[in-house]
Amino acid sequence: MIESFRWYGPNDVVSLRDIRQAGAVNVVSALHHVPNGTVWEIDEIKAHQDLVRKAGLVWGVVESVPIHEDIKQRIGDFQRYIDNYKKTLENLASCGIYTVCYNFMPVLDWTRTHLYKPLEDGSTALSFEGDAMRAFDLFILKRPQAKDEYTPEEISAARTYFNNLTPEAIEELTKSIIAGLPGAEEGYTLEQFNQRVNAYKHLSKEDLQQHLIRFLQELTPTLESSGVRMCIHPDDPPQPLFGIPRVVSTAEDIDKLFSGAPSIHNGLTFCTGSFGVRPDNDLLAMFTKHANRIHFLHFRSTQRDGKGNFYEANHLEGDVDMYAMVKAALTEEAKRKASGRSDWQIPMRPDHGHQMLDDLNKITNPGYSAIGRLRGLAELRGLALAISRTL
Repeated sequence: MIESFRWYGPNDVVSLRDIRQAGAVNVVSALHHVPNGTVWEIDEIKAHQDLVRKAGLVWGVVESVPIHEDIKQRIGDFQRYIDNYKKTLENLASCGIYTVCYNFMPVLDWTRTHLYKPLEDGSTALSFEGDAMRAFDLFILKRPQAKDEYTPEEISAARTYFNNLTPEAIEELTKSIIAGLPGAEEGYTLEQFNQRVNAYKHLSKEDLQQHLIRFLQELTPTLESSGVRMCIHPDDPPQPLFGIPRVVSTAEDIDKLFSGAPSIHNGLTFCTGSFGVRPDNDLLAMFTKHANRIHFLHFRSTQRDGKGNFYEANHLEGDVDMYAMVKAALTEEAKRKASGRSDWQIPMRPDHGHQMLDDLNKITNPGYSAIGRLRGLAELRGLALAISRTL
C-alpha cells in the first residue's frame, strides 16, 4: 500500500516535514480555499503540488473535490457545477493527479457529537452519542419534524440529556456538529443549518441515489478519457441525520451505485471506520466483492457500544478486524500487479488518530493531530509487513 497522510494545506498545524518524518510518502490533500462549485485552475493545482514536492513528498490523492449542494438536489445551477467538476478533473489529470476521493453526504460532511472524549489512558478521541445528537436536533436546532421521527423513549432520553447540559456544553455540542470539522465542505449558523436541512425534506433515499448515479453517469466519459479514478467515501456515520437519508452506508447501497454507474473509474474509498459503525456491514465481504474498484483506503477502527454510540478506537483495536482488512488489501494488490494494472498499489492513510502525548498540549485539528496518526501509520505498516511475508 502507498502510505499516506492527510494534509490540510499551509495552515495545517501538522507540517509536511512532520508528515515525512512519520514515514508517509504520499500526501492526501485538497484546495480547501477554493469555493464549492468553482473550477480548480491548473496554476492553483501546480502551486499546491509544488509545496508538497519541495518537501520530498507526492500529492497523490485529492480529498476532496466537494460536490455542490445543487448537484445533490439537482436544482438551480447544478448542470454548471457538474461542468465545472468535469473541468477540475481534467485539470487534475493534466497535473498527473488521478485519484479523487469525494462524498455525497447532504449538508454535513462527517459528523461527531464530541471531539475530545477522554479515554482511560489519558488520550482523547472523536465520538458520536445518539442522545446528544437527538438532544441537539430536538431542543437546540428545534427542527419541526424531529419529534415525529424519534420514539417516545428516544425523546425522553434526549430531553434528560439536554436538561443536564450547561450553556457552555450546549455551545460546544452545537459547534461540534455544525461549525465544520476538518475537511468539511462548509460550516453553518443554526439558522443557515435549518434552511439547508429543510431544503432536503422532499427528497427520498431513492431520489438521492438517483441523483448520485446520474452525476456519475455524466462524469463517466470525462473520467475514462482523463484516466481519473473517482472513489466515493461512505457516509460517516452511516445513518440518516436530521431526517435526511444517506445513500452510501450499506452493502446494498454500494451494489446499487456500481450497478447504476458501472465504469471501473467509478470506485470506492473503503473506510473501515465508517462502514464498521454498522454491525450489519460485513466489511470483508463488502471489500472482496468490490475489491477491483477500491481506489483508496481509510484504515481506522471504531468501538460500538450496542446502543448506536461509538468512538474512535486505536487502529488495531475496536470492532474492525484490521488483520483481515489489511490482508485483503495486500491480496488485491498482488492480484492487480499480476494482471498488469498500473494502479496496483492502493493509497492508504491512517484516519482519526487520538490526541495524545505532547499533542494534548497543542491546538490541533480534531482527529488529525500528528502523534495519534503517526501511531496508527506505524501499527498499520508493521501489520502489513508481517502479513506480506506470509503471502
